[in-house]
Amino acid sequence: MLLLSYAAILLVAVLVSALAHRTILSTAALFLTAGFVLGSGVLDVIDLRPDDPIVSGLATYALFAVLFTDGMRVGWPDLRAAWRLPGRALGLGLPLTLVITAVLAHYLTGLDWVESLLIGAVLSPTDPVFASAIVGNDKVPGRLRHLLNVESGVNDGLVLPVVIVLLGLASGSEGQLGHVLAELAGGVAIGVVVPYLAVKVEATRFFRAWGPYEALNAVAIGLLVLTLAQATHANLFLAAFAAGITIATVGQPQRESFEEFGELVAELLKLAALLVFGALLTPAFLGEIPLGGWVFAVLAIVLARPLALVIALARSHLTPREVAAAAWFGPKGFASVVYGLLVLDYALAERDQIFHLVGITVALSILLHASSDVVVARSFDDPGETPDFQGEAPRPNGTGSPA
Repeated sequence: MLLLSYAAILLVAVLVSALAHRTILSTAALFLTAGFVLGSGVLDVIDLRPDDPIVSGLATYALFAVLFTDGMRVGWPDLRAAWRLPGRALGLGLPLTLVITAVLAHYLTGLDWVESLLIGAVLSPTDPVFASAIVGNDKVPGRLRHLLNVESGVNDGLVLPVVIVLLGLASGSEGQLGHVLAELAGGVAIGVVVPYLAVKVEATRFFRAWGPYEALNAVAIGLLVLTLAQATHANLFLAAFAAGITIATVGQPQRESFEEFGELVAELLKLAALLVFGALLTPAFLGEIPLGGWVFAVLAIVLARPLALVIALARSHLTPREVAAAAWFGPKGFASVVYGLLVLDYALAERDQIFHLVGITVALSILLHASSDVVVARSFDDPGETPDFQGEAPRPNGTGSPA
């Protein structure tokens, strides 16, 4: 029934996608809501539990695909071309979001500091898919779109080592910290070496991808990275992210040929995972969340990220409207869902509470952000503002000064 439900909802999403593109209707929210309605306690069509193999398996492969394609958006040339604003968001905004979220978790839910920092790390990554009307709207200033796109493409990979280390500390396995770090280092090594060698081999005069096989080149690299990481017990997710960045840096043809196909595959997996995630948010699950948990979820969305970004982007020469849009559009995305599921694999005293808090925060974020992106994007429909791409302040004649 899960596959049948997914196929039917996917068809509905395709048919209403044009309407969703110009209204507050959201395909992400559609899959999340459909999962809830079809799940246990409502229609009972999809019966899933967090420890079911299909949940962890789908989440793992979906996040691998998402991190692989995210990495391809942000090769080193892209980061060097316009790094100031994304650098502020990642270097200052991301740690501040983590810390503010942790403080809220500690005082509102009673979690200890290590577990509070863990939930702060889990909820720090953002996802541009739930703010697609902003990122994909040419009327939105290019520097704002670039900021949100690069930040969301990088922050889930950056925060992953922090999540893994904090999981080890929270579960009392500090003695295995060296092993955890070795897994992370192994993931980076595989993610760099395998794509680099594959790209260089194709560049020789003996080998060349042809026609429809060009898009499969990056697919083959990704599958090789995945299987090698699994065989060596290296970290899959960091390997995926490093592989995407490596291809974007040294394999521009492979990046371009894979881009459209890769985005579609990642989107299909992500929507399937959202359907499953929605099915986990049963009425019983929501009923187990205390009032403090609901207050935390709301403040994590409306306070933690906005306050952190306002501080990080101070004196950046962005307009107040651009700062407000960047601060608001920090949707808790798919990475947070998977990192929350990772918590269930560790022997944490409060793992169920952490997963409940992550689940409700992500769900509320998807509903709020995915339904408000069109409204905010339309606020930029002002022909008088034409700031350039490199983070410059708009002037009436369209010129500006460096940020």
